[in-house]
Amino acid sequence: MFDMANRPAEVVREYGPFPGVEQVNGVSYDGKDVWFATGDQLVALEPKDGTLGRSLAVPSHAGTAFDGRHFFQIAEAHIQKIDPATGRVVSTIPAPGGGGDAGLTWAEGTLWVGQYRDRKIHQIDPETGKVLRTIESNRFVTGVTWVDGELWHATWEGDESELRHVDPRTGEVIDTLEMPTGAHVSGLESNGNDLFYCGGGKSGKVRAVRRPRR
Repeated sequence: MFDMANRPAEVVREYGPFPGVEQVNGVSYDGKDVWFATGDQLVALEPKDGTLGRSLAVPSHAGTAFDGRHFFQIAEAHIQKIDPATGRVVSTIPAPGGGGDAGLTWAEGTLWVGQYRDRKIHQIDPETGKVLRTIESNRFVTGVTWVDGELWHATWEGDESELRHVDPRTGEVIDTLEMPTGAHVSGLESNGNDLFYCGGGKSGKVRAVRRPRR
């Protein structure tokens, strides 16, 4: 059994709300910019100064991921593979939730999909959409991310959200960061080091949260 910690999340910065952005869905990170999904486009955010960069006009209703070469974006019942240079959709696969998915991240050559109302996380084949593994949760699952071999996911229940470090084999909760009341998390991505970037849903904000060191 794990000695689970339960502590407040340290929100180190808030970005937004931004003009014309009514909703932040999925969040990803390409090594330089944070990208967030607004429903009809992906928008680049420069995390150091908070300015917005270029955008890609693609349906973007939920989670976003980046594999180093392409974006993957949930659009209703499908996951689109997108060329970041042009915004062109190069292929699509079915989403495992058939439209009920939320979070999305890339790790170990596969996609990980948070299934919101079914409270599950699926590892899927990025070429076919085949489900390779399923992890159960006891909370609604929004964003998912991997960092340094750790699987984290966000929850959203009523007015409360958490960031949870879970065992990728069993789903057992190892660590919990409680977001401030009302600071909902609609998408989650790591910068690969010391921060999580959290989509703020209808607040139109993106929040940076300190990742705890183990």
